[in-house]
Amino acid sequence: MKKIITLSLLLSIGFINAQAFKGKGDIKAQVGANIQDGATGIHLSTDFGIGENMSYGFIASYLLSVQEFPNLKPEFGDRIDVKARFNANLGNVIGLDKKMDVYPGLDLGLRNFGAHLGFRYFFSEGFGLYTEAGIPIAKYDTNITGFDNYNNQFTVNIGASFNL
Repeated sequence: MKKIITLSLLLSIGFINAQAFKGKGDIKAQVGANIQDGATGIHLSTDFGIGENMSYGFIASYLLSVQEFPNLKPEFGDRIDVKARFNANLGNVIGLDKKMDVYPGLDLGLRNFGAHLGFRYFFSEGFGLYTEAGIPIAKYDTNITGFDNYNNQFTVNIGASFNL
């Protein structure tokens, strides 16, 4: 019984100290799944705190599974996307528990200028989960055909978030 109580106490202390966004100097890394119409892949992102409620970062995604067209296979350039992003970390502004953060933001990538809305929840000081939804605001190419739609549409990302 003493072991169970001790373990419970240690775990609860880890949960109490969790914080989703600390402000200036905070660094987050995220790895997860990228889900979109006709494709799924890997999503990697990082955020660097530059103020109490602001961060910038970078995103890279690579599509592993894509819907192929007859006699056409997507090339490397059709599967990859890289973006720079800016977030407004609003968890403490809207009164959420310090383990949670909501972050709307803008991103500028190889295929479009877009927006995203994300949510993080940290279980401990170093580990949490995240989910993001992103949309293109302005596509660079107005004639979207074939594989050009990949990484240039509504996307959902879900995965693990790490405090570095």
